[in-house]
Amino acid sequence: MSKARELLLSVLAPLVLAVVFVLSWHCLVKAFDTPSYLVPTPGEVVLLAAKNLGKFTGATWVTAKAALFGFSASLLAGTLIASAFSQSRFIRLSGYPYAIFFQTVPIVAIAPLIITWFGNGFQSVVIVAFIISLFPIITNGTSGMLAVDPDLLDLFRLHKASRWHVWFKLRLPASVPHLMTGARTSSGLAVIGAIVGEFLAGYGTDEYGLGYLILMSSSQMKTAQLFAAVISSTLLGLTIFGVMSLLSSTVLARWYDHE
Repeated sequence: MSKARELLLSVLAPLVLAVVFVLSWHCLVKAFDTPSYLVPTPGEVVLLAAKNLGKFTGATWVTAKAALFGFSASLLAGTLIASAFSQSRFIRLSGYPYAIFFQTVPIVAIAPLIITWFGNGFQSVVIVAFIISLFPIITNGTSGMLAVDPDLLDLFRLHKASRWHVWFKLRLPASVPHLMTGARTSSGLAVIGAIVGEFLAGYGTDEYGLGYLILMSSSQMKTAQLFAAVISSTLLGLTIFGVMSLLSSTVLARWYDHE
């Protein structure tokens, strides 16, 4: 009964806060008689979104595809890099500063290079999403693979296990909780990366994502459309993060006792 109540509370609490926020938003706009080109009412945003549902659905799908491709690539590459770092202190000391590069480099600074090499469009957006979402996978994966029980390492060495067996049967399974933590963080960053990539690399008039829609709405002072695009981006990020959290809880069920 307590679990059901906790689940109900986890659903109702955000909904109540959302209702309070929307009502406050509406009342403040009406109280200050704010022009709609500055801040539209929630009703105006919903009405515009409903009238242009196909546009927003298509843009959300394009952004979601780029974010998922970038996230998947970062999960694979990050796990492989973390595996290499876990095998040798020399490799870790040599390569880790370059891994930090992906976290610290201003994406705006390297965007012209990405566009020059890969052109405008989907592939460049995926690369930006990949770069922004890679670092948490590397750091969490490396930490997990290095945090194995020393007694278990001694046991594997005692049985003359190869590096491959130590990695596959000990380090990789031990790093799964850490990798899931990194994946949850990276899933949200991938959405941010895809939208930023669309700001920089764009698409075209026939196909565009939420980032391009946000940019065009802002430049044309279509504020209601801008709000709708931002809300769509937020919902997309929450959806991908929620799916990853659910997947993480399912995968980690064997690591933790929920009783």
